Amino acid sequence: MTEAEFVAAVFRNPVNAIILARLPQLETAGAWLVSGALFQTVWNVLTRRAPDYGIKDYDVFYFDSDTSWDAENAVIERARRLFADMDAVIEVRNQARVHLWYEAKFGSPYPPLARTTDGIDHFLMHNAQVGIRPRGDSYEVYARHGFDDIANMIVRPNRTPNFRANRYREKAERWKSLWPEITILPA
Repeated sequence: MTEAEFVAAVFRNPVNAIILARLPQLETAGAWLVSGALFQTVWNVLTRRAPDYGIKDYDVFYFDSDTSWDAENAVIERARRLFADMDAVIEVRNQARVHLWYEAKFGSPYPPLARTTDGIDHFLMHNAQVGIRPRGDSYEVYARHGFDDIANMIVRPNRTPNFRANRYREKAERWKSLWPEITILPA
């Protein structure tokens, strides 16, 4: 799968298209639409399902050095208003803040990040390590491991220091129930 094929598939999901069209209006630094909204849309295109089938939420990551909850909440509220007309769950998170709450929620430490794409790099699976954002009249794509695992519907562990095998298996099993065509590699 080429980058152009990936982008074309991502845009088959009208929710992705609307989010990406409006993302500049969110007025945040380094905002990307990431992960499941992208690779799951591609899986849906490959398996001839509805483009939004099985997508639980649409994650938008950004990076702001103001790590206060008030600053992040202001962006979340702007997003709530910006996407209020959409029938989709859109989760907006400042990647500069993740290390402040991650351990309390997931039970393991998380390193401070320096940019939005660092958050993408910490996803549990290679296929989830993708993002797209508007760049003028075009789009910038981030795909640390390329598109082969997505195109071949392979779920492969990303063994970062905060990798949790139980969380990997939980997510992979949920996906397998929706996309039985996927191949899950051992944690």
